[in-house]
Amino acid sequence: MGDAPSGREDDRPPPIATVERSRGSGVVFALVALALILAIGFFYLTNERRVDRQADKITRAAGTVDDAARVVGDAAKNAADTLRDNN
Repeated sequence: MGDAPSGREDDRPPPIATVERSRGSGVVFALVALALILAIGFFYLTNERRVDRQADKITRAAGTVDDAARVVGDAAKNAADTLRDNN
């Protein structure tokens, strides 16, 4: 008796359960977060270019209208000069 173990399972301390985290899940999370940040950045960069392209189209269209108005104005001036010279 005394200090000798009795050999019964009830006298043993319960086993300590250790839970280990998977180290790969943190890396996967970091990669997903990085991909999301890159996707958002790409969206904003291409959106700015799209707005710039639309502004360029409008500028070219306005320039074309301006050129056409100059041609019509020059033609009208030439016609007026011709009429003045004939009279």
